Amino acid sequence: MWRYIAKRLLLAVVILFGVSALIYLLSMLMPTDYIDNQTAAAVHSGAMTQADVMRLKELYGLADKSFFGIVKSYFNWLTSTFRGDLGFSFLYGKPVTKVIGDYVWISFIIAFLAYLIQTIIAIPMGIKASVRQYGPYDYTVSIFAMIGTALPSFFLAALLMNIFSIKLGILPLQGLTTATIIFPPDAHLQIFLDKAKHLILPISVLVLLGIGGLMKFTRTNMLEVLNSDYIRTARAKGLSEHKVVYRHAFRNTLIPLVTTLSGMLPSLFGGAMITETVFSIPGIGYMALRATQQGDIPFIMGYNIFLAILTVVGMLISDLMYMVVDPRVKLN
Repeated sequence: MWRYIAKRLLLAVVILFGVSALIYLLSMLMPTDYIDNQTAAAVHSGAMTQADVMRLKELYGLADKSFFGIVKSYFNWLTSTFRGDLGFSFLYGKPVTKVIGDYVWISFIIAFLAYLIQTIIAIPMGIKASVRQYGPYDYTVSIFAMIGTALPSFFLAALLMNIFSIKLGILPLQGLTTATIIFPPDAHLQIFLDKAKHLILPISVLVLLGIGGLMKFTRTNMLEVLNSDYIRTARAKGLSEHKVVYRHAFRNTLIPLVTTLSGMLPSLFGGAMITETVFSIPGIGYMALRATQQGDIPFIMGYNIFLAILTVVGMLISDLMYMVVDPRVKLN
């Protein structure tokens, strides 16, 4: 197993190198960069000249966008990355690692709670739908699953905001805290409850959008297993339906489920850009969207490499979990 892990880690290094080079190239070839965005108004009014803009680009390392200039700039970034320095964010005026560290945990809490809730709800729904195939329950949950999967996140967010915040007024509209209330420093419980109340709608949006896909995936895999010969044999031996479904059928659907659930690791830390933007939640997804719009290349690189590492780690975890859910699997 250790030999397998070593091979996967070496392959991960190659993958990350290729991903970082591609992302850096695409970032440098964007039509505008941070300096263009910040100086557009000044150039238009005549307060700055193109020469002034070019001097600023040289200061920020954005002047030379030829092929060799990009390659040289990329290897400079790669060298500093190996030293643990992801660069200095143009937009936020702080090291990229600090920006990620400050804002990633908000996104993680939201995504983890949504992930946990949708897993608890979707998997039993998928199992029940497969057992009652083509019954009223199966048709009902399948219809709602397709509706939830097809709804755009911004539309669902706006719909929930309109119902629960604007019309009913029972939940906050946006933000992470109530701006009109100043809590004393020692009011930890009140602050916690206020933030929890603000997170109900964002988490609800992510749960409703995620339940459908996971439920359908569970149902499809369960149906495939339930039609297997050994399931018919187990029923012929007189085993109860509960044992057949949960001890035999569901256990054999865990491998594809583990792959799916492990692949969700990047989304736990990557943030939900659209949802966080609609609800004005200062998570890492919202910060990454702003940085991308402003052409903040150091932050774009640091954020995407962070997600690439999480993706590789998630796939490695899924491979290792195969042995846990199915002892017959050997990693060589």
